[in-house]
Amino acid sequence: MEQDALGRFAVAWHGIDAPERGTAALLDAVAKLEGAFVPASDLESRILPARVAKYDPRDLDALLGSGEVMWMGGGALGPKDGKIALFLAEHFPLLRPDPQTRPDRPIHDRLREVLASRGASFFPQLLAAARGGFAPELGDALWDLVWAGEVTNDTFHAVRALIAPLRRSRRSANSVGRAAHFRSLERFAIRDDIAGRWSLTAAAADAAFTPTERATAQVRELLERHGVLTRETVRAEGLAGGFASAYGILKAMEDAGRVRRGYFVAGCGAAQFALPGAVDRLRAVRDRPTEPEAVIIAATDPANPYGAALPWPERPEGRKPMRTAGAVAILVDGRLAGWLGRGEEQLLTFIADEADGEATRAEIARALADEVNPDGRRTLFIETVDGAPVDETPLAGPLREAGFARTPRGYLKRVLHA
Repeated sequence: MEQDALGRFAVAWHGIDAPERGTAALLDAVAKLEGAFVPASDLESRILPARVAKYDPRDLDALLGSGEVMWMGGGALGPKDGKIALFLAEHFPLLRPDPQTRPDRPIHDRLREVLASRGASFFPQLLAAARGGFAPELGDALWDLVWAGEVTNDTFHAVRALIAPLRRSRRSANSVGRAAHFRSLERFAIRDDIAGRWSLTAAAADAAFTPTERATAQVRELLERHGVLTRETVRAEGLAGGFASAYGILKAMEDAGRVRRGYFVAGCGAAQFALPGAVDRLRAVRDRPTEPEAVIIAATDPANPYGAALPWPERPEGRKPMRTAGAVAILVDGRLAGWLGRGEEQLLTFIADEADGEATRAEIARALADEVNPDGRRTLFIETVDGAPVDETPLAGPLREAGFARTPRGYLKRVLHA
């Protein structure tokens, strides 16, 4: 079937078309996302809210605090962001990837030694035990170990604080009267980006599993996440050994009747494997709906097949979207119709069929306008469309009809205060 059917399927497979509420919905989302490393800045702003209606960050903290869910870092993305993966704690020993990098300064070794001997610890305990280090330096080293996948926390509070603008707490602001030699320690120790209890990820992954058992579990999780696996999907997921290592496992699962092999999606190669239930759901979305409907998701979302299972559409002027933090993909009936980067000013559109161009542009504009609401984004500014000023493009009219206002520099929509 056509590639846009995969886009419709992926949105439905992840429950984005009909998100449910509550902790159960969050656990279901985590189960599908296990081991998928995504930007921390996208996880709670886009990826989880797309699957869980009225997403509440406190629900994730409750699951982490109860020990049902764990998180792990997978590489820094600049000084204030990095890749994060969630896991159901019971699956973590099997699905946890081996750290690829190992920070090796003496301060990192001291932190490892303290955490190995003391177990889960708050930052002041780490600072006291790792004698010879300054608080800011130790905090930076702690985050080095987080992004290396060696250290985690029992809440997500520290991650949120790291990626958010730094705000001094009221307690810190009122600490003027403390003794001078405690003052700098107190201010740093209560900073939110080092709050919570820190522990080694290896402490939760001490069960002995063979490489084959771990590889099999990882391939099964990829099937649960995507429903349909192609060579491109496995490559995008960064599975150790690539598709060659997954193929033998998938073939054994096919022989056991657990997966089906077929040519499910056009242009994705002959070696495609799918869960039986996924094949049925893929067939159910074979035909495009009568009325077009747009969905905006993070470009890095595993439910976005573009730039992973499917190639980005070609653009004659050379501009190309990417799966980068902060960028969003606009899917209209499963087909990539637009892409907006982190700066939220340069919009790219992909109108494959001009016969549907008017309806597609109207859906793009409506979806962008819906982004601006009291519970979400307060303002959205678009300066250019496909590299040209908005007024010089066919999207100008649909944007005005959707509530965007023309300004000297571009088109703006904002939440109006009563």
